[in-house]
Amino acid sequence: MLKECLSDSDRLQVYAVHLDERGLSRAADTIHRFNIGLMNYRSFPPEFWKKIRTTNLLERVNKDLKRRIRKIGAFPNDASLLRLAGSILIDINEEWITGNRYLSAKSEIISLDTGAADFTAL
Repeated sequence: MLKECLSDSDRLQVYAVHLDERGLSRAADTIHRFNIGLMNYRSFPPEFWKKIRTTNLLERVNKDLKRRIRKIGAFPNDASLLRLAGSILIDINEEWITGNRYLSAKSEIISLDTGAADFTAL
């Protein structure tokens, strides 16, 4: 039922009231607190909704970081760990910029950070 209500903010609020009436006030409070965040993905084109409403992208990045950091084992200091993690994230970013277009529209790529410098030339 929750999955059906995620398509409309008003239906989600009604569902939260229904949960509260059933004695599930903590679940209802969670829906009320995070309603804006739950509906954030709807500000993008509908063809992206299925891909960005989950945390799959973030989980993939974390899995790649963990896999590559485990090979090293122990780090001499925090700065070395940060350098390695930074270089891994830069590699992932370059891969997304140049090749893998997970969220590409037919003719354009949506940029979430329009005010940032263009690092594609680096």
